[in-house]
Amino acid sequence: MKIVSWNVAGFRACLKKGFSHFFEEVKADIFCIQEVKATYEQYDFHPVHYFEYLYSAEKRGYSGTLVYSKIKPISVTYGIGIPKFDREGRSITLEFPEFYLVNLYVPNVKRTLERMDERMEWEQEIKKYLKKLDCIKPVIICGDFNVAHTEMDIKNAKQNIGNAGFTNEEREKFTELLASGFIDTYRYYYPDQKDAYTWWSYMKNVRERNIGWRIDYFLVSNRMIDQVSNTTIYNNIYGSDHCPIGIDIK
Repeated sequence: MKIVSWNVAGFRACLKKGFSHFFEEVKADIFCIQEVKATYEQYDFHPVHYFEYLYSAEKRGYSGTLVYSKIKPISVTYGIGIPKFDREGRSITLEFPEFYLVNLYVPNVKRTLERMDERMEWEQEIKKYLKKLDCIKPVIICGDFNVAHTEMDIKNAKQNIGNAGFTNEEREKFTELLASGFIDTYRYYYPDQKDAYTWWSYMKNVRERNIGWRIDYFLVSNRMIDQVSNTTIYNNIYGSDHCPIGIDIK
């Protein structure tokens, strides 16, 4: 089974930049999207042979998550039961016979760190939510986590310490999430890999020079890691300021 995740930074815009070509080429069994910024009526990509689950934000043109799945899930849950976050369409959970799949778009603290308190609340609530699922069956979590975990996950670490996405608070919460029973699949298989990024600023030549951050992840429950046979960063795919990532499950 192949699962792909991509923050498209606006689905309608990404569709104009070749999204459908990559979708058809990658042949994912499940394709998770973050930052959709659209309602169902605002885009026309509805591939046959896929079940489609969209969770739009109440605020138009903002946030939102979407999942295409060839396999019909047992159940689908929108949100985590916290209204302030659920109004922003930040998570979709699909239950399958052997695991849960959670597609996440984690809140950004913003450049001025004005959403830090909300972000810390999110971190507490999402860990609680994921641990509750993990008590039932293994969990696969994917999406834009809006944090570079270690200095290896960001090009200019020293210059960015304390900046949004690389604050001590955000990084510590990611460490706590992993310690609660989950594994960063890419770092598990490539523990020493440097210059492996999933997001680049739109500033001129930044992506060409690979001055990036790794802020998009696939996490799995500890007991599921042996079922992960491959993990990929599709860093040659454009269309967003993020690139897609993927895993293969045995």
